[in-house]
Amino acid sequence: MREIHARQITQTVADLCIQANRVLPGDLADRIRVCAVSEPNPAAAHILSLLEENRQAAEKMHIPVCQDTGMAVIFADLGQDAHIVGGDFAAAIHAGVALGYTEGYLRRSIVADPLRRENTGDNTPALLYTQLVPGDTLTLTVCPKGFGSENMSRLRMFTPAATREDIVQFVVETVTRAGGNPCPPVVLGVGIGADFEGVAMLAKRALCLPLSAETPDPYYAALEREILDAVNQTDVGPQGFGGQTTALAVRVLAAPTHIAGLPVAVNVGCHVTRHACATL
Repeated sequence: MREIHARQITQTVADLCIQANRVLPGDLADRIRVCAVSEPNPAAAHILSLLEENRQAAEKMHIPVCQDTGMAVIFADLGQDAHIVGGDFAAAIHAGVALGYTEGYLRRSIVADPLRRENTGDNTPALLYTQLVPGDTLTLTVCPKGFGSENMSRLRMFTPAATREDIVQFVVETVTRAGGNPCPPVVLGVGIGADFEGVAMLAKRALCLPLSAETPDPYYAALEREILDAVNQTDVGPQGFGGQTTALAVRVLAAPTHIAGLPVAVNVGCHVTRHACATL
């Protein structure tokens, strides 16, 4: 049994909150640079180059890459042979978010009640999703989720009669309805299967998948390419001004589901789909 101290968890989460908000994942930054060069629409190409300038400035000046520093979503993969000592696990996570957002001078955007709207002052509570995995380590993934893109996300409970083309069209419809609201070019996390809440989780987790590694299942890898091509034909374009770069990437996660259903969720991420990860 390996011990992991709560204090270490708090500091790691704080560091990840700051890192995720200041530095984009390398593969996402690469994708923006490539699209800025390959985009044939001059206005769209110019916008993409401005996004790259903004990314570089944020990294150099140690400031957030976007003013909406998001709701802290934490995926914690906890090894079943690890033991948390020195404090409560969830409390350590929330303390890390509070520390990162206050000491990192990140915008605090969380209200304690959805209708009475009083700000908590430290961006807590985070959304914490914990799953037990083999081993004795703790892997923490911090995903600050801005709500310009989150508000454009959708979920539909299809019947099993729905076709692959129906799913592609649902994703395309989601993007066209969103227009410029989610600050495109977007990253799309698509969940297929599970149940009502499970499919939303799949879509959220899909946003954290690396863009540089192809999906292992050739069927879903082909579906990702098909959706990306269809979305990039919508002419929404960067910031909604037209062009061929409406989406930077599409990632799909699928899971078993009931014979009577076919849940599909689209979690929309903006061009700063941020996440940072560490293993203790």
